[in-house]
Amino acid sequence: MSDLAHTIEALLFLSPQPVSIADLVEATEAREGQVAEALEVLGEDLAEGRRGIVLREVAGGYALANDPATEAAARRLLAKPRTPPLTQAQAESLAIVAYLQPVSRPEIARIRGVSSESAVQTLAERGLIEESGRSRFGAVIYRTTALFERLFGLSGLDQLPDPSRFDPTPEDERELRERLLRAGEQRTEP
Repeated sequence: MSDLAHTIEALLFLSPQPVSIADLVEATEAREGQVAEALEVLGEDLAEGRRGIVLREVAGGYALANDPATEAAARRLLAKPRTPPLTQAQAESLAIVAYLQPVSRPEIARIRGVSSESAVQTLAERGLIEESGRSRFGAVIYRTTALFERLFGLSGLDQLPDPSRFDPTPEDERELRERLLRAGEQRTEP
């Protein structure tokens, strides 16, 4: 297979939408005839029954698709339940870790005003946070992971939204104030 066919295969793999010949010409800086020839070679290499994927001409362009022989297995895989969204407790705990890291579970619980053991455990199991050491009192300290940054589209923690720009509704503000007061009361109790 030619270098151009390899490049086109990679471009089609990366694109979530079908790619037109004109776009392939522009991306590869090859002539239209060369691209058409490379697509033909790629199509032969990815013919049905030869590999797990095939080359399809769809919607005015080209796309990679699964071989029809893999349809049943693909349906079973994709029918599995997706990871459920974060609960409010998990989201709050994740935000605390993201903004204050490194931070321990007792600190997270103090800030939230409620136990955070389950939320922190789930976030660690999902790979969004990880252990980064121990506090001087022996508590595990957590930080966010590269997966957290990737899932939230961040190139670094400096891209987290500025919390000072948060403009809560009056109801949210009241709830936050009450929770902070409760957290303060729990901390000062003997």
